[in-house]
Amino acid sequence: MSPEKLNVYRYGPDQPARLLLIHGLTGHGQRWKTLAEQHLTGVAVLAPDLLGHGRSSWAAPWTLDANVESLAALLDRPTLVVGHSFGGAVALNLAAVHPDLVSGLVLLDPAVGLDGEWMREIADAMLASPDYPDRAEARAEKANGSWGEVTPEELDRDLDEHLVQLPGGRYGWRISIPAMLSYWSELARPVVLPPNGTPTVLVRATRTDPPYARDGLIAALSGHLGSDFTLLDWDCDHMVAQAKPAETAQLIRELLR
Repeated sequence: MSPEKLNVYRYGPDQPARLLLIHGLTGHGQRWKTLAEQHLTGVAVLAPDLLGHGRSSWAAPWTLDANVESLAALLDRPTLVVGHSFGGAVALNLAAVHPDLVSGLVLLDPAVGLDGEWMREIADAMLASPDYPDRAEARAEKANGSWGEVTPEELDRDLDEHLVQLPGGRYGWRISIPAMLSYWSELARPVVLPPNGTPTVLVRATRTDPPYARDGLIAALSGHLGSDFTLLDWDCDHMVAQAKPAETAQLIRELLR
């Protein structure tokens, strides 16, 4: 998979990247813009749109493995990798397959090893109702859900980039729906662990209900990594970096040091 299949946003100084930020399912790379520009100044950052998302290629295959190889093509040295939700699953697989490219992991409320029946229900709901009659309804769904703690300005900026008018006049996210349906299945794959010695911090959002960061994942990482694994419980909903950008940046800077 060649790197040109990914649309990549670059923030910070024109230097080799020290940080790779991986968004979650149905997201996009510009979702990290505020964190990078306002809280991680001086850090060279790569923030790609994953395959089937945003302005990257929407061509199949839509798998964790395809994303891992596309991301690996962007890196040429050990890099701190931050993954949110589905991005956490991608980050873990990247570390397992390309350990030479990953210096450490920050997993923000990762969605890994989830129940297959739950994923079927989510995929069915998306297939039945993939779009919205107008911007107001799309915004309300986010504001009344996991984006409830995010500032209105940040939410509106996200909609400005990510919500598009569809040919039939309705509105939807800048994503491939077939790709999303495939990715829900990918989240039911077994947990993949990074190599021993990989510093890994997992932030569990305690208001996410039902939780994405499951006890099985946490136990597996703790047992495998030992003292190289840290679990942090943060009082927030699923959109960790948008709800708590300063705290997220502080955590990242500590690991970069």
